[in-house]
Amino acid sequence: MKLILGAAASVAALAALTGCDLQEDADTERGEQLFTEKCGGCHVLTGAGTNGDIGPDLDLAFQDARASGMDQDTIEGVVQTQIANPRPADPADTTVYMPANLVEGEDAEAVAAYVASVAGLPGIEAPEFIAPEFFAANCGGCHTLGAAGTTGDIGPNLDDVLPGQSPAQIAESIADPSAQISSGFPDGVMPAYADTLTPKQLQQLVQYLQQSVGG
Repeated sequence: MKLILGAAASVAALAALTGCDLQEDADTERGEQLFTEKCGGCHVLTGAGTNGDIGPDLDLAFQDARASGMDQDTIEGVVQTQIANPRPADPADTTVYMPANLVEGEDAEAVAAYVASVAGLPGIEAPEFIAPEFFAANCGGCHTLGAAGTTGDIGPNLDDVLPGQSPAQIAESIADPSAQISSGFPDGVMPAYADTLTPKQLQQLVQYLQQSVGG
């Protein structure tokens, strides 16, 4: 959180000098889509329905920022600065650190504008749980699943490992991923969703995954 807020001062000064909306024409709908695809696996953002815990909780970070007087234009600038130059950053270790320029140009503007429109705002509610959308937002950045059109390679390829698994096995790997580690992949990278998903939501996600791989 401190890293995100650390860029605020210089961006705030720029916003004050220009006196304009940094991304007034940005496509926030596309920004939401890109955020869920590229960022949701690592960041909590209630408005997007994402629960990743590898990176900072964006609601918590910008709730404090808003309370201290940071406006939406400045938040956009902070987010865009962090996309271009995340700190700390080690390009060789993308399983831990956020790589620079996950999105660029107008896409980066769209993501920044979207995050600024929802992060840390009181009263923002998570979207309705829809298993394919939850998977795309929270899991697709790390896992390949043909039916979802995702190509993440930090975790196992689900088209390869899920066929033949029982619903109970799949549910355990989601709720408690450390219980059974896939060969060749480190422990502790995938968050446990036992406290994030209700039993019904977990069942819906398991059913979606089974159907996606022909089970």
